[in-house]
Formats: sequence, structure tokens, C-alpha cells
Amino acid sequence: MSEPRSVVITGASRGLGFASATHLYNEGWRVVAAMRSPDAGMENLRKATGAGMDDSRLLGVQLDLTDPASIASAAKLIEEAVGAPHALVHNAGIYVAGMAEETPMQLWEKIFQTTVFGPVALTNALLPAMRHAGRGLIVIVSSASAVRGMPVTAAYSAAKGASERWAESLAAEIAPFGLGVTILVTGTYDTDIITDAGLTDCRDFLGPYARHHRAMERRHFVAKYIARSPERFAAGLAEALDATKPFSRRPVGADARMLLAINRSLPSAGMHQMMRLMMGLPRFGGLTNSRKRER
Repeated sequence: MSEPRSVVITGASRGLGFASATHLYNEGWRVVAAMRSPDAGMENLRKATGAGMDDSRLLGVQLDLTDPASIASAAKLIEEAVGAPHALVHNAGIYVAGMAEETPMQLWEKIFQTTVFGPVALTNALLPAMRHAGRGLIVIVSSASAVRGMPVTAAYSAAKGASERWAESLAAEIAPFGLGVTILVTGTYDTDIITDAGLTDCRDFLGPYARHHRAMERRHFVAKYIARSPERFAAGLAEALDATKPFSRRPVGADARMLLAINRSLPSAGMHQMMRLMMGLPRFGGLTNSRKRER
């Protein structure tokens, strides 16, 4: 019998990564679950999958994408365990709520390290083996926030957008070697981001953006009701892993599909106004005028 296909999933200890690792294991994949704390994370994954401690189809690797030494060590362990992986899924991320001005620079740096610089380093470390094998897929788990820069998620949107531009460049560079790149634009899923448990909150409800935050907070409650289960995303990822194209961008979720369609049809000015209205933000100059009246 042939060996099962292997997949590396970063951020596999929770949310979309956890659901994806569980789903792909159950689909017969050999899953390398990369996470910051594999002791606790792997225990939960084994409970979810029913895998035993010695099951070679479910492996845990310690990975901190902000630490170059951890990335190099993880890449070495991955190659020793599965050789050149059939798929590398960049799922790990940090979600920060706050306007660009409210978000501390150290958080901007951490988000970019986790979403862009770390994934680039891990990919570069694994590419020689994948190139030698002449096959493999790099999957970037992006977000609707990368389609347009979203208010109150400036740092997250910027990092996701940067990861997409890297993915597009990478696809053209590695396609001649038989390697592909897929961007998954995710919609709204019921993860700890939605429940606020995994949210780093920099919002100042008493500061100059208080009007923005009050309006958007009401819409955040609506998002909780339309959020899909992470298992729905995992099924979409499994389908995407069968891709044979050198590059593709795929929405996963009805809201992501709709946003991509609207973005293709509306000009930038129209998208800006649509997003402003959807978020309930003041019109251009609205707060400046109100301050003048207060004086």
C-alpha cells in the first residue's frame, strides 16, 4: 500500500487549525500538527481523533513562528518525520482588534512575524526537499480582511494582505518545479476570535474612535450568529488540497465568496463606501464637523 499523503498545519492547537488537523487525519492524511505547546495541544488532538500515542499518522511539532531557532528546528523535525510534505498549510495567526493608531507597534511586529515572516522562513526551509520531490502545495489561510483593509483590524488586514502578495509571487517562482500555491479566503467561523477568547483587544471605547467602536461592536454580535463551524472550513481545506493548478485563490464560506464577487465588480471608492455603511462608520468629515459644533 502507498504511504498516506502528509500535511503540515501550523496553529493546529485550536480553531480552524485544530478542526483541519482532526478532519484530515480522519480522511487518511498523515498530519504534522505544528503548535507552540504540543504537550497540551496533542492531547486534545488525540482525544478528538482517537489516535494513540504511537500513531505515526498524527505527529506534533513545537513551532513558534516568532522564533527563528524554533522554525529551523521544526523544519528539521518535519523532514525527518515525513520527508517533503505533500502540503504545508499556513494557518497560524494573531487577531488584534484596534484601530491602526490604537495598536502598539510591538503588536504590529508580532502579527507580521506570525503571519508573514515566520511562514516565509518555514516555507524556505522546506522548499528544497519539496522541490527535489517535484510536488507539493503551499496553502495560505487568508481572510476576508485581506480582500479590503478593514477598520478596527488594520494590523491583521495588513499582514494578511502581505501574505497574499507573497503567495502570488511565490507561486510564479516555484511553479516550474511542480509546486503549487493556494490562497484560501476564509469567511466567518465560530472560533475563539468570534467569542473574543482569542482576541487581543486594543480598542479604546473612550478615545477618539469611540463612535466607531460602538457601531462596530453591535455588528460583531451579528457575526456570532452567522458564524459557521470550523469543521465546515476543514472540509473546504480538504477539497482545496486536491488542487493541481500552480496558483488559485478560493473562498471558503458564503460571505467570503460574496465579498470577493463584490470586490471584483465595484470600484475602490464604491467598496470604501459600502464597507463604511456596513460597519456603521461616520461619513467623511462627520466627526470633524461635530467637534466644530461642540466648540
